[in-house]
Amino acid sequence: GKMAGIEVGDVRDQQLLSHDARTRLDDFFSRQVSGYKGPMTVKQFQGGQSNPTFLIITPNKKYVLRKKPSGKLLPSAHAVDREYRVMSALHQAQFPVPCPYAYCADPSVIGVEFYIMEYVEGRIFRDPKLPELKPHERRQVYEQAIRTLAHLHSINYNKIGLQAYGKAEGYFKRQYQVWSRMYQATVTHPIPSMDKLIEWLPSSVPDTRAEHSSIVHGDFRIDNMVFHPTEMRVIAVLDWELSTIGDPLADLAYVTMIFNFPPSPQGLAQDSGVGGVEDELGIPKQDELVKMYLHLRGVPPIPNWHVYQAFAMFRIASILQGVYKRAMQGNASSQTAKETGLRAKIFADKAVEIVERAIGTIHSSSSSPQPSSSSDVPSLFAPSPRVQSLMKEVLLFMEQHVYPNEAVYAAQHASGAKWAIPPIMEDLKAKARAQGLWNLFLPKKHAPLELLKRLDISGGRSMGGELTNLEYATLCEIMGRSPIAPEVFNCNAPDTGNMEVLAMYGTKEQQERWLVPLLEGKIRSCYAMTEPDVASSDATNVQMSIVKEGSNYVINGKKWWITGAGDPRCKISIVMGKTDPTNTSRYKQQSMILVPMDTPGLTIVRPLEVFGYDDAPHGHCELHFKDVRVPEGNILLGPGRGFEIAQGRLGPGRIHHCMRLIGVAERALEMMKARAKARVAFGKPLSAQGTVRTAIAESRIEIDQARLLTLHAAHSMDSLGNKLARDQIAMIKVVAPRMACQVIDRAIQVHGAGGLSQDFLLAMAYAHARTLRLADGPDEVHLETVAMLELKRAAQGTQTNSTSELDKAAALLSTLDPSPQDMLELYGLYKQATTGDCNTTEPQGDPRSAAKWGSWKGRQGMSQPEAQAAYVRHVEGMKRRTHGTNSKL
Repeated sequence: GKMAGIEVGDVRDQQLLSHDARTRLDDFFSRQVSGYKGPMTVKQFQGGQSNPTFLIITPNKKYVLRKKPSGKLLPSAHAVDREYRVMSALHQAQFPVPCPYAYCADPSVIGVEFYIMEYVEGRIFRDPKLPELKPHERRQVYEQAIRTLAHLHSINYNKIGLQAYGKAEGYFKRQYQVWSRMYQATVTHPIPSMDKLIEWLPSSVPDTRAEHSSIVHGDFRIDNMVFHPTEMRVIAVLDWELSTIGDPLADLAYVTMIFNFPPSPQGLAQDSGVGGVEDELGIPKQDELVKMYLHLRGVPPIPNWHVYQAFAMFRIASILQGVYKRAMQGNASSQTAKETGLRAKIFADKAVEIVERAIGTIHSSSSSPQPSSSSDVPSLFAPSPRVQSLMKEVLLFMEQHVYPNEAVYAAQHASGAKWAIPPIMEDLKAKARAQGLWNLFLPKKHAPLELLKRLDISGGRSMGGELTNLEYATLCEIMGRSPIAPEVFNCNAPDTGNMEVLAMYGTKEQQERWLVPLLEGKIRSCYAMTEPDVASSDATNVQMSIVKEGSNYVINGKKWWITGAGDPRCKISIVMGKTDPTNTSRYKQQSMILVPMDTPGLTIVRPLEVFGYDDAPHGHCELHFKDVRVPEGNILLGPGRGFEIAQGRLGPGRIHHCMRLIGVAERALEMMKARAKARVAFGKPLSAQGTVRTAIAESRIEIDQARLLTLHAAHSMDSLGNKLARDQIAMIKVVAPRMACQVIDRAIQVHGAGGLSQDFLLAMAYAHARTLRLADGPDEVHLETVAMLELKRAAQGTQTNSTSELDKAAALLSTLDPSPQDMLELYGLYKQATTGDCNTTEPQGDPRSAAKWGSWKGRQGMSQPEAQAAYVRHVEGMKRRTHGTNSKL
């Protein structure tokens, strides 16, 4: 039912009182509330998002009980004792508030502090459009609200005993610290407009002087007032939780905030307003109400009204973010708290719009995540118009769908079966696929185009195969900012590498059975290489046995740290083992084979934990294979080709890992900066502390260094191929995880103990980043690769990173469209030009011209300088054919 216009219902489960608590509460009423006679019936008001409020019904009277929420709360929040204190003082001053009866500071009564007040019979208007009233009555409601506000601000707080209720000066500076800290403590996903406000407000808010201060309600709006049952006058103002001493214009900006929003289609949404429909409804305009207030108070016009408006919206956005966080933890007082909390972005966006309309664009160093933070990056690796368009789409999708649902994903996972997939994931995947943001990782040169054409997903955009490694790298960084984003776009490891393997090396039958459902996101996969009994960083150590028996292969052995094997959707594993352990070449003993996860003899023994994280519902598992039998048609590429496949698979995968790490490092740096601005220690913000500023600077340097090196590696892979770019790939695999660990560790340090907790993503992000110093090969292996190639160049008299004609030609090649025959010729020439190695074997996996290959083989006797000159001449010839010019490089 309804009481005074507020929905009243049964007490919600998390707020239920035990029988003993009800008995203690009845005893408290009997002792402290004059005239109380039980028994009592307890109902709960359904509106409100903060302190739970209850209707106490007795045979002869109704009361209202308001208490602190249960569970973990922010410091100084939900201070019901302050509510009781200010209401008591105002009631004595004849200001319209419910009569306060008693306050209980003893948590042993019902578990938390609470107070009891009068139940006021009257009307509360929940919808600011006031649909139940006539136009002239609507005007009266708004005018009465402004008169009541002017009355409140005219009360001398010193004379009613509230001189110590708050500091008279510096109201907005303190409020900024309170609400920015609250926002940072409850942030669940980036809101770029909030970042802008956090950076702009400190230097823009007014410095309130003591003589201009008054009692500030803090949440003054139409639906916090009780109107007389039949007359248009206010008989009680409710919800004093945020009251203090401060700048009265803060209340005025807050109550008129609804004029900046149009009506919500639902009508009752918290961001529903009356903007644009005032004349239609008969409601005074914002300017008219502001002038009325100023006249009643006798104060001059407000020159910086946009600042007051923006701050009001910034504060409500912070409150709503706290509501959302509590909803995720199960502590919010309203059943609609989750939906209400998600509106924080609406208020922050509107605040920025109002400010920029008044003074022009405001900027933030931590606003919307950009894929590149260095001003030099666009000139070095400028994204094409197509990639720029995709970047905008992905950024918008992340902001609208991914970040807001990180907490939803976590809550669903916590409340369901550990190894079940949270439903929100499939919802997000469907949205991404519908927008064509799907399989963006799949390189153009490896894409099975005929297959992809058959799997068009949206507006003619294919299921992948459109981007180069360099083009995708920027998008991969954006996805890496969220732990759930890669899967949303079907760009998650290890599926990306496995799909590339099937696209490059799989037969048509293998592609139809496994690649198609992987591309569609219907199943998942794992990659089984690492073994518990050998040093698997040296892939030739792999001991798993793959033995041919008739038309089958029989597999025996153990694997561990198999990412994704615990996922209930994981249906196929690519397994590496030895088919020819006696082969004289250590690199031709291994093979890769497809093993369905439901094959008899394949057992998931256990999930493994990384620093206590089991990464459910995907997991890193130990697998045992005992007489696992699969058809010979499951072998990939052929017996003895496993090492070759592994090297082809790891290049793009390492690029993806590194770009995702750069994304999460960027997010960690943003969190570090925001935390530093919001926290004060030893009398000044953390952002003013030298050690914190050093941490921020070093993090920016390291992130940009890692990004540039990774983009260079992606460019080298596109222009030279994975094999000739292996030194660049090895470098980034060392640099990016180290950088991410360092940046995230600094962010944890700035966050203090909170950085180690589940309230922030930093601890989990650190565990993941630290894992990647071992996954796909430990640092030491990659350092050895870089050192070996450096020493080989030194022995042959060549230099790395030169600006020679050879390097210019290699860079130009990436802008051309070489044929397979051209690539064959250039492959051999470049290898001999850079390494002096004439023992080149024909690359596998791409169609090649036998005649052209024979021509190259016949020229292998040339020297390195001759090979360099031949390479440059060949690229120049391609440029002339493409652009119709005979200009030199």
